[in-house]
Amino acid sequence: MKDIDVLENRLQRLAPKLLELLLIDQTKTKNSGTTQHIFWATSDYEALGPQFAYDEPITPELITGDNGLVIRPRVLKDQSEQSNRSRNMAEVYTPSWLCNEQNNLVDEQWFGRTNVFNQTTYMGWQDNPEPIAFPQGKSWQDYVGDVRLEITCGEAPYLVSRYDMTTGNYIPVAERIGLLDRKLRVIGENTHSPEEWLEWARVAFCSVYGFEWQGDSLLLARENLLFTLGEFYEDRWGEQAPLEIDALLSFAEIISWNLWQMDGMRGVIPNSCKEKITYDNTLFGLETVAEQCAGCHKEGLLNTQHNGTYCLIKDWTQKSRGCLGKIVRFVDLF
Repeated sequence: MKDIDVLENRLQRLAPKLLELLLIDQTKTKNSGTTQHIFWATSDYEALGPQFAYDEPITPELITGDNGLVIRPRVLKDQSEQSNRSRNMAEVYTPSWLCNEQNNLVDEQWFGRTNVFNQTTYMGWQDNPEPIAFPQGKSWQDYVGDVRLEITCGEAPYLVSRYDMTTGNYIPVAERIGLLDRKLRVIGENTHSPEEWLEWARVAFCSVYGFEWQGDSLLLARENLLFTLGEFYEDRWGEQAPLEIDALLSFAEIISWNLWQMDGMRGVIPNSCKEKITYDNTLFGLETVAEQCAGCHKEGLLNTQHNGTYCLIKDWTQKSRGCLGKIVRFVDLF
């Protein structure tokens, strides 16, 4: 069985900038003008030292070298740790067969027919080996560019299915069922050169999004997307992707924008909403007044009155100041 864990030491050896990009928080970086990282957002690693505390950023040196096995997929974690994460953060396994059935419903609506990519079996599926046929008025290019979002994505099993979340078994490329997997399959069936394949793979990566609270899970999701690129390329062309570092970095940048750390109920960076402290002079001296975040006090999801940091993403279909991708607040999309 192939090793499902993407080792951070391997990424560091390949290109230090690659791991750095997969750890970047684009919202914080854009707002501050300096490189900022996603943060742990979990207490699971606090025993390792103060730099592993809940609110601390995940930096390359904390997860490489002797710490190269700190971050592991959920299925490889200790059973007690899995239980704690389920209890404290409602983290759950989603088996691949269930991801497949739900993704099939998405495609059923898009194609107007059932069993497009595979036929479901009891707790499994049988791949349809024939090239995908597209309905009248829709093209394979339309499908590749159509936007998909996985909410609270964890390790992104709905986007890419490198391994089964419940068993840890590696899934061969030809049998994968993720939303991005399906786009890459379609690209493989309709392109005729590695250069054309990579061009459309970039479109596919620009079209899939996901957000997650916990920083370690988010990093795993980002790594899974990046390695999916290489695995599909090798499966299609029979050789490892001859990507230069700059090309890999460009895909990693897309991933770092499209998979981001967010409180999905508020649309802000987790725990960034704060009480506003003011001081009033009274007859009895200086009185401290704590004012709750207006957005947190208000009912309803994704309102725009929070005082936390609203998350930024990129709409890659638009240009801003001559650059590909327009930066937008996620909450404004609603």
